[in-house]
Amino acid sequence: MYQDKCSITAEKGAYVSIAAYLFLSVLKLSIGYFGHSQGLWADGLNNTTDILASLAVLIGLKISKRPPDEDHAYGHMRAETIASLVSAFIMASVGVQVIVTGIQTFFSGHHETPSILTSYTALFSAIFMYGIYRYNLNISKKINSASINAVAQDNKSDALVSLGALVGIIGTQIGINWLDSIAALLVGIIICKTAWDIFRDSTYSLTDGFDEQLLQTIGETISKTPGVKEMSEIKARMHGNQILVESTIHVDSTLSILEGHHITEKIEENLSRQHNIKQAIIHVEPFTK
Repeated sequence: MYQDKCSITAEKGAYVSIAAYLFLSVLKLSIGYFGHSQGLWADGLNNTTDILASLAVLIGLKISKRPPDEDHAYGHMRAETIASLVSAFIMASVGVQVIVTGIQTFFSGHHETPSILTSYTALFSAIFMYGIYRYNLNISKKINSASINAVAQDNKSDALVSLGALVGIIGTQIGINWLDSIAALLVGIIICKTAWDIFRDSTYSLTDGFDEQLLQTIGETISKTPGVKEMSEIKARMHGNQILVESTIHVDSTLSILEGHHITEKIEENLSRQHNIKQAIIHVEPFTK
């Protein structure tokens, strides 16, 4: 029930981003083209790839909702992380294209002065996209979703990109004719930087990397549970937006199997309440001095 609720909330964030990108890509590409702004046009091209990236995330979220089966005993939640990885590759490919186009335009010496409408469009887009960023960031924190966090970070970079395009347009209008091309180049660099950040976080999770400080905090929760004499091992990994924990504890050797089981139940209850961890495997060993 909890996983389904999180998936529905995450999908809502993805749908909002797709709708926003559809609107902004049409707006920026058309006004950027007819208003002669390389920076705004590059920004619009960036938004078209954001549509594809958000669609990839949405597909990943839908796959992650599938229940466990014979081939996927832990379910399909890692599809969400793979979707983030796909979106990173999409963003990187467009970022490189925008950088190449910006360099070619800069050295061509052909610079047109953008219309004043392009600057208004860039300013509106920056404000609009920042609002979408805050919306998706709140969702990602609420449900601990890596893919929606990736979408939110992309939203933020889009807001910064629009500000960069605005600076380039204003510079061109006051006589610095090459600044619009520089803005397009910076757009490409920001896109590639965002893609790298998402790629790094996704691969870290897929290779079972885990925050050491968080692991220590989880370990302290286990160790402080009444009846636990010692904790000799703890491991954790991310599975989509869920944390999987495995730990070995030592209890009084005179306790019965049932009493040891009650201690593990208390540990699972504490992990769920304090860290929202729904899956934990606790091994019980006798305590020896």
